[in-house]
Amino acid sequence: MSAGEKAKAKTEQAQGKAEETVGRAVGNDRMAAEGQARKSTGDAREAKEKTKDAFKH
Repeated sequence: MSAGEKAKAKTEQAQGKAEETVGRAVGNDRMAAEGQARKSTGDAREAKEKTKDAFKH
C-alpha cells in the first residue's frame, strides 16, 4: 500500500469515526450518517490498496 493512500485512508476513517461519535452524542442523525459514510469510504480505500498490494507480489 502506498504510504500516501494508506495515510489518506486512515485519516478518513478517523475523521469519520469522530464525526459519527459527535453526531450521536449531540443527537444529530445527519452528522452521524455522514461520519459513518466517511469512515466507510476510508475502509473501502484501505481495502482497495490492500488488494493492489496482494497482486504486486
